[in-house]
Amino acid sequence: MADFCAEQGWLCFRGSEQDVLDRYYQAAVAHSAKVIVRITSDCPLIDPELVDAVVERFTAAQPPLDYMANFLPVRTYPRGLDMEVFRMSALVRAWQEDNNPASREHVTPYLYQHPKLFALGGFTHAVDYSAHRWTVDTAEDMELVQRIYTHFGHDRFGWEEVLAVVEAHPDWILLNQHVEQKKLGQ
Repeated sequence: MADFCAEQGWLCFRGSEQDVLDRYYQAAVAHSAKVIVRITSDCPLIDPELVDAVVERFTAAQPPLDYMANFLPVRTYPRGLDMEVFRMSALVRAWQEDNNPASREHVTPYLYQHPKLFALGGFTHAVDYSAHRWTVDTAEDMELVQRIYTHFGHDRFGWEEVLAVVEAHPDWILLNQHVEQKKLGQ
């Protein structure tokens, strides 16, 4: 992947495979980041418009927030649309204080598990779509995502268009409905 990024002229940062919190911290320091947007590679259906909406709410928040996620205070978006925004100051504190290898592997649990230390914000939808699973952790997940991309024939679609497609094909939802999300530390 690093070679591909270099061929494309894209910035790439590599670090610890297990301590992903350290990798995020080192990358943020290397690029003088003030605010970090976290989107994971197992979420191929992430919607740029949703990302923009969360970032806009985060940056406009008064008083300022340290952290915002679209799965707080409860998940309402499909799993696989997860995204987080946080300040460098919050990342530094988590990097310094979080000694739990399980949470360091997932970068941000220290932030949202310590609401007395950080100003947290959530971004929820009025309708609960959390029963949908659009992340890719299993072969069944991959089958669903492949069907979605095949249906569209391109990658210029938003999450609400995906929702309409999977709701029109209820048998697709059954593909990965049985998959349980891996818990922190597993």
